[in-house]
Amino acid sequence: MSQPVLALQHANIFQRENLILSDVTLSIEKGEFVYLIGKTGSGKSSFMKTLYGDLPLKEGAGHIVGFDLKTLKEKDIPFLRRKLGVVFQDFKLLNDRTVKDNLMFVLHATGWKEKAAMETKIEEVLDKVGMKTKNFKYPYQLSGGEQQRVGIARALLNDPELILADEPTGNLDPQTSVEVMQVLQEINKNGNTILMATHDYALILKYPSKTLKCDENQIFEVVQKTV
Repeated sequence: MSQPVLALQHANIFQRENLILSDVTLSIEKGEFVYLIGKTGSGKSSFMKTLYGDLPLKEGAGHIVGFDLKTLKEKDIPFLRRKLGVVFQDFKLLNDRTVKDNLMFVLHATGWKEKAAMETKIEEVLDKVGMKTKNFKYPYQLSGGEQQRVGIARALLNDPELILADEPTGNLDPQTSVEVMQVLQEINKNGNTILMATHDYALILKYPSKTLKCDENQIFEVVQKTV
């Protein structure tokens, strides 16, 4: 039996001294697509930040892509993040660089050296999200949906074991949200594990999948019809 990509046992999630989520026990297996839902302020972002090392796991046990969150040291965080792909609501692209240079920047930052391999990888991930012909454009020349596709391409650069998508359609209109969702679905079909925080119940109804809910300081799995 292979190890889950993410497993938490009796984890308490804190933001500074405040307990945000208590006694979280869950696991995500390789290849799953999992939604994380809940009202604003219910703890979704704090949970995500704990997973990529922005907030420490102080109590309970947690393992993600082979890293122990409880004993994670500052110097380990860059290595953890190489095995995770993070997609942000507000894209977080560098406006003074082209799409290609945005991706090149990430490859340099994560230790890639060989120019030809970097060029090939950039072409490959842009192709996966349908943005191969726009690599010379600047982010401000792209629509929100196109910027988010580039954000997803960036998350794929280091062949992550888990993609954390934090409200990836939060700034997009419904039609564009569906298009971005189709990209994520396709990536999931190709074997990438995805945990997606979202408010967008229309998308969950259109693309049903395992759903975790943050509510009253807890995270629990919900049966689809009660979402």
